[in-house]
Amino acid sequence: MNSTASPRPVPPEFPPVVYLPCTTHVSSPADAVVELRRTRDGRMALMVYSALDRLHYCCGDDQPWMVVPTPVLEDIRQAQPYDLILLDVIIPPEHRHAAQGAPDA
Repeated sequence: MNSTASPRPVPPEFPPVVYLPCTTHVSSPADAVVELRRTRDGRMALMVYSALDRLHYCCGDDQPWMVVPTPVLEDIRQAQPYDLILLDVIIPPEHRHAAQGAPDA
């Protein structure tokens, strides 16, 4: 057995496309930077949402976002390493983006 832990693949029941919170609003998708969140136990999490209304409900109406096909999540892992994927998680209001596009402190 290999002692090096490999990342788990995306579960097969994930939707074919997902909505990803981004750090800022951009005019070109090529400029988008996916927002990662650190969990309480120190791991880096990629938050994904199964529908746009869920992203708005869970992250707030001011959250920048982009939509990607689920297979692209592995490409994102290569560019911005993360430890786990969390689906449809509610972000507390105090940690959401403000109307200016920056996260609340």
